[in-house]
Amino acid sequence: MAKATVLLVEDDLSLGFVVQDNLKEAGYEVHLCKDGKEGLKYFNENSYDLCVLDVMLPRKDGFELARDIRKISDVPIVFLTAKGMMDDKVTGFKAGADDYITKPFGKEELLLRIEAILKRTKGNEEQKERKQLYQLGKYTFSYDDFELRAEGFEKILTRKEAEVLKLLCEHPNKVIERELLTNMVWGDDNYFVGRSLDVFISKLRKYLSLDDRLKITNIHGIGFKLETESAD
Repeated sequence: MAKATVLLVEDDLSLGFVVQDNLKEAGYEVHLCKDGKEGLKYFNENSYDLCVLDVMLPRKDGFELARDIRKISDVPIVFLTAKGMMDDKVTGFKAGADDYITKPFGKEELLLRIEAILKRTKGNEEQKERKQLYQLGKYTFSYDDFELRAEGFEKILTRKEAEVLKLLCEHPNKVIERELLTNMVWGDDNYFVGRSLDVFISKLRKYLSLDDRLKITNIHGIGFKLETESAD
């Protein structure tokens, strides 16, 4: 059976490359990111079985990154930290951590902890594949192909249109915060990115206008919600 895919977010690239090499030697596929915002963007663009996050990260620290991931996923999270203080560990577990490893740590300790977590969670590859295809009322959305279809309608979305729609589809009738959307899709949340998000939301509303049971609602000052009604 193929080993799991791991998102590793570590700003100390010397350590990051060592950990990445160790995990790859053990058969894992590993994506290494150097800061929290890059990590969140990678998390949105790929499917992971486990995240290994340093606590002290630039742009978005490990606790913030874990909280954002927890808003949309229950993927296992392991924290790496140079601190052994109990307060940090409590904060980490409250942020959604499954385990906590204090630096310096050995290769075997890291691998054993990861293997133990994955045995408990038993990531389902078949389920991960199915997640890429969504039924939205009259529409079928294939994220893998960036394709939105309905009877008499076919649209190939841009990558960012597809990423925004995927996030909304994964959490129907729930509000997704603007900051979370912009950081996951663009890797930033500045003013210009925010305006770009509004443009993409307007386009998606137009594409989905064939089905009046579907509506992307702007929750003022918070974010967006894909409202869906089941067919009778």
